[in-house]
Amino acid sequence: MPNRPHTPLKSLLARGLLALPLAASLFAMAPAARAEEKLDSTRLISIGGDLTEIIYALGEDKHLIARDTTSLFPEQALKLPDVGYMRALSPENILAMNPTAIVAVEGSGPPEALTVLRSASVPFETVPNAYTRDGILAKIDKVGTLLGVEAKASELHRQVANDLDAAIADAAKHPEGERKRVLFILSLQGGKVMASGTGTAADGIIKLAGSVNAVGTFPGYKPLTDEAIIEAKPDVILMMNRGDGAGTKNEDLLKQPALALTPAAKNNAIIRMDGLHLLGFGPRTASAVRELTTAIYGG
Repeated sequence: MPNRPHTPLKSLLARGLLALPLAASLFAMAPAARAEEKLDSTRLISIGGDLTEIIYALGEDKHLIARDTTSLFPEQALKLPDVGYMRALSPENILAMNPTAIVAVEGSGPPEALTVLRSASVPFETVPNAYTRDGILAKIDKVGTLLGVEAKASELHRQVANDLDAAIADAAKHPEGERKRVLFILSLQGGKVMASGTGTAADGIIKLAGSVNAVGTFPGYKPLTDEAIIEAKPDVILMMNRGDGAGTKNEDLLKQPALALTPAAKNNAIIRMDGLHLLGFGPRTASAVRELTTAIYGG
């Protein structure tokens, strides 16, 4: 078998050393290219009340041409065209606005609508959502990056983080043994209580307010049996306050036999808050934590 030419060690080192600067330059270029990528926000549509609030808080609302039905704050947002509910989007309605970019919070849908939007020529970006302190800050950072206003986002991040930390620390002053059990009721469907388990915005805000989800043993929302309600022993019932007067009134709520047996019903401890403020997990969440904590434990 013929001997292969011997490659001197010096030659191998030289090749390796020559390759290093090339690899390093390519590595350095990749993050820079990603950092330069941002949306053309000339005509921007925002899907999700939290994202719309962030865009306004960043001072970038001048680019907004439309919003979804959940984008109710600030009041100026109501002047924008409404392209529909975030979980029942119509691609035709959205694309008819001739946007240059669309940002949607995670959980928007339905999936087939998102597929159409993603296949259109308009850039479509989804912003991750988590019902935690860090989740709020991550949304601010993501929106800032997408709109190319990282400096503004960094300042808003700092302000919101400080506000949240103060509100959460204040809520945590109540000893663990004194923390109230809170039952969040989304609705009454066919006489059944539709309640919030884990992994929901309601579960997240209850925990930030230094309290315990009375039914935190299952994920998502589900109807409760009478036995489950009685066993939960909620000290407080929490609901969204509907401004249209169509929500379940307190007296009707307490006519539900199982609810009537709870400590919350006996003490008439029913709290109602604005839905977007309570569950939005945007820049105002620290305010929601303070309001809920005060309503549960007193000021």
